[in-house]
Amino acid sequence: MTTPTVTETRRAGQTNDRVELARYTIAAGERVIHGQRVLGVVRLVDDPASGEGRHYVIERELTTMAELDAIVADYLAQAQAWDAIPAAGPCCLLADLQEQAR
Repeated sequence: MTTPTVTETRRAGQTNDRVELARYTIAAGERVIHGQRVLGVVRLVDDPASGEGRHYVIERELTTMAELDAIVADYLAQAQAWDAIPAAGPCCLLADLQEQAR
């Protein structure tokens, strides 16, 4: 009787190096948007430029370059409009509060 063996197969290149896609600055500091393919799936992450601080996943499982471009453009516009990290929470509420304070 032979004992079955389990082999792990890995596809080459499943996880690529992360790529800087954009930078933006808000009152809290400079942030960097990175894209990276992990296990065959593209994800977008918002990281502090200094490397210290909270990291946010913006989006996962992107399938086209058009999706990626549109999300990055919209994200940067939100960050500029709200002077906040869009992935940190309900920035639209923050914008409403700022508008009411005027």
